[in-house]
Amino acid sequence: MINVDNLTKSYGINKGVFNLSFTVNDGEVFGFLGPNGAGKTTTIRHLLGFIRPDEGKTSICEKDTYLHAAELQKTLGYIPGETAFIDHMKGIDFLHFIAKMRGLDDLQKMHELIIYFELDPSGFIQKMSKGMKQKLAIVCAFMHNPKILILDEPTSGLDPLMQSKFIELIKKEKHQGKTILMSSHNFDEIERTCDRALIIKHGQTMALKKSPN
Repeated sequence: MINVDNLTKSYGINKGVFNLSFTVNDGEVFGFLGPNGAGKTTTIRHLLGFIRPDEGKTSICEKDTYLHAAELQKTLGYIPGETAFIDHMKGIDFLHFIAKMRGLDDLQKMHELIIYFELDPSGFIQKMSKGMKQKLAIVCAFMHNPKILILDEPTSGLDPLMQSKFIELIKKEKHQGKTILMSSHNFDEIERTCDRALIIKHGQTMALKKSPN
């Protein structure tokens, strides 16, 4: 479902990713681990088609992610490492805006996620805490029931209770056959949810391990 083939993107002085290769199988939850600056977000931005590789390629469902970026982005669920919203909008208006962009008419899952994560979307986004904004990002990523999800540090800013709730959500989505790539600093989070985990450092593979869950 997701393929990274000899991906190289250099920003100089060992920054970027270098000859990175891995695959994520249909229905698999795949962990993506590494310290800050390891190249996780750079890889994910390639998978979203935001940047062109220097060498190699990335593909989703056998489609080049850079050449077919607009098409693929309509169907993916995505949580960026640094969330960016239209701050002058209220949370609920932003959710309806995203739903309209996706042509989503059935908002049942959106409302279920709002309740599940105890999100109050009635206020203006600019006044929300980091944790509340992260909940908003989660609802945006999951509410259209995507088959493939790409999640960059999805529990950043969440308190322990909400982190546990997020883990249970991932388990539920996995049971429904979703394919999920999830970057994280949290080894416990990865062990509890992922089938395999790739560890990278300085943009290169350090280890690929099967999780014990």
